[in-house]
Amino acid sequence: MMEPTLPGYKIECVGDDIAWMRFDKEGRLRAINPEAGFFGVAPGTSAATNPNALETCKTNSIFTNVAETSEGGVYWEGMDEELPEGVSITSWLGEENWKSDSGKPAAHPNSRFCTPARQCPIIDPQWESSEGVPIEAILFGGRRPKGVPLVYEAFNWQHGVFIGGSMRSEATAAAEHVGKVIMHDPFAMRPFFGYNFGHYLSHWLSMDKPGRQLPKIFHVNWFRKGTDRSFLWPGFGENCRVLDWICRRVNGEDCANTSTIGYIPKPGALNLDGLKENIDSDSLFDLPKEFWQQEVLDIRKYFNEQVNEDLPEVIAQQLNDLEVRVNELNGESDDMKTCAAVN
Repeated sequence: MMEPTLPGYKIECVGDDIAWMRFDKEGRLRAINPEAGFFGVAPGTSAATNPNALETCKTNSIFTNVAETSEGGVYWEGMDEELPEGVSITSWLGEENWKSDSGKPAAHPNSRFCTPARQCPIIDPQWESSEGVPIEAILFGGRRPKGVPLVYEAFNWQHGVFIGGSMRSEATAAAEHVGKVIMHDPFAMRPFFGYNFGHYLSHWLSMDKPGRQLPKIFHVNWFRKGTDRSFLWPGFGENCRVLDWICRRVNGEDCANTSTIGYIPKPGALNLDGLKENIDSDSLFDLPKEFWQQEVLDIRKYFNEQVNEDLPEVIAQQLNDLEVRVNELNGESDDMKTCAAVN
């Protein structure tokens, strides 16, 4: 539900969670949203971070495990709204007159809002179309504080399936992990897989058939941090600058260089005009050799333990190819010095 900061861009929402995808008669991948509404995590949702979500759930909505105000309203961490004088908070555990220094959160970290999609101010007019909307790019994203660049594009469909299948991410409240550990989260779907993961990978690979217009696959990481542990990228509405580059790649623009892990923006290819923050592009796109060597080892261990003989040979070869390219990295990566996006 992004509010883009780049002039000339408009973003509309079809759904916030599930997409059912199929190829039409022309071989174009299309998707529908099978859900009637949004089921979003409440903490952190505010007028600053996601104003459209907040507007959507103002009325006709259900809230679970949030705090309640004495006026009958709802409250959670990160809402960033000053409560009127005299208004008190009852926490999700029933603690009356809750205060921020109580040592316990007002709302459960995975508390939710459930709200009709039709109330979203940027809902796409075609969100209920039976034909679905065309899919020209698929973005996988993980929360990686180290090592993983802001955005990169898969070399091809098989490489893209490997990127999705080897995703790792810092755990969130939506998963069962406690604390900020880096977990394997293939396709951002690990808690929701309903069948054999190796067969799931094979299904994705099987989509590559003659006559089909396969979307490009990208990986994004809004959460990389610098040495001072602050985020290197401002995120939120500024993410449209990355989407702008992705759209240009979809349209065939030559605005990418080859790196060890995929195609990344050429110098100056990211439109940073008007950005208030100073962007350390070298750090944002750096590929530390030791980090990626460990990444290969961790992915291989996960595949061996969790997929084993069901791992498609194509995916195993993609991992082997990545290992070769990583081992050829020179120190802090010669290719990064030429590929880092700059203002």
